[in-house]
Amino acid sequence: MRERPVSAENATLLKTPFHAQHVALGAKMVPFAGFEMPVQYPTGITAEHNIVRTACGVFDVSHMGEFKITGPQAMEFVNYVTSNNVAALASGQVHYSGILYENGTFVDDCLVYFRSNDHVMMVVNASNKDKDFAHISKYVGKFNCTLEDISDRIALLALQGPKAQEILAQLTDTNLDAIGYYHFTDGNVAGVGPMIISRTGYTGEDGFELYHDVKDARVVWDAIMATGKVQPVGLGCRDSLRLEMGMALYGNDIDDTVTPLEANLGWLVKMKKGDFVGKAALETQKAAGVPRKLVGFTIADKAFPRHGYPVFVKGAPSGTVCSGTMSPSCGLPIGTCYVPAAHAVVGNQVEIDQRGKRVTATICEMPFWKNGSHK
Repeated sequence: MRERPVSAENATLLKTPFHAQHVALGAKMVPFAGFEMPVQYPTGITAEHNIVRTACGVFDVSHMGEFKITGPQAMEFVNYVTSNNVAALASGQVHYSGILYENGTFVDDCLVYFRSNDHVMMVVNASNKDKDFAHISKYVGKFNCTLEDISDRIALLALQGPKAQEILAQLTDTNLDAIGYYHFTDGNVAGVGPMIISRTGYTGEDGFELYHDVKDARVVWDAIMATGKVQPVGLGCRDSLRLEMGMALYGNDIDDTVTPLEANLGWLVKMKKGDFVGKAALETQKAAGVPRKLVGFTIADKAFPRHGYPVFVKGAPSGTVCSGTMSPSCGLPIGTCYVPAAHAVVGNQVEIDQRGKRVTATICEMPFWKNGSHK
């Protein structure tokens, strides 16, 4: 189980199984999604970002939530409560999807791991785990299956970077070449397991996520560190890496006010698969015309586009900056925002209000970083 820290000031925060290792390595620990998590190590966010782009870093993402769905109609249930088509997955395949309200907006985004028609796993954001579970639980009675929250039993490390396979191959006899991008298998790592080894991540680089029993967490961590080729990295660079790839972050780019069609995530909505939660609302929005679109932008000046800064289109307010950073890989400020659909054209400009000064930004294609090593 994930332990609670004893200090009074952090009495409400959870610890992952790797908390002691982060503290021993001098990580800056911050509250995140109900956990005390490492935002960066003494190396610094930019250095950690570059390590993942060029070599290999390891993220502790044990705070994520995992739901196990089993039974004769497990696949049908997950297909109903998510927007992508689970029926199209092969055994050992993963896809990205949305969990939607009846009005078509996001409860959360998630990954779906498909083993068989009677065994599926959903991976959700830590900050939304309880809300997600309560939401999909409302529909489980319609299906012959069992829904279980197994989050507290799973430790999760994400080994990310172009050298990830070379390093992980030293610790497992699993054929990593046989695991395609967004696929998974079961195998042992560092002599423990079996665990899920999936070729997934949130960085745009090649890498593997290792879902293992919390009792094995120390063994797996120590074995990875013993290679001498992996740098622990924190949430700070996880955010800059995913933004460079144009990957959505719940609470920034998507939330319960936004639909997948508005967020440029229409590709994860399969209207023809049959009924699912939110389908009718999305059909209505699509027929009426999507009013706004999420776009990426760059700024020529060295101006930092922070989350929440007001955005203007042709002088009129257009929400705020959703995500923004100074991109270490691209060497310029990047960000996302929503604009009227008619204005969502590459090359068009918007204005960002930075503490009273309006700065011009140009809409561009995403991802911002196009040289990732993922296969």
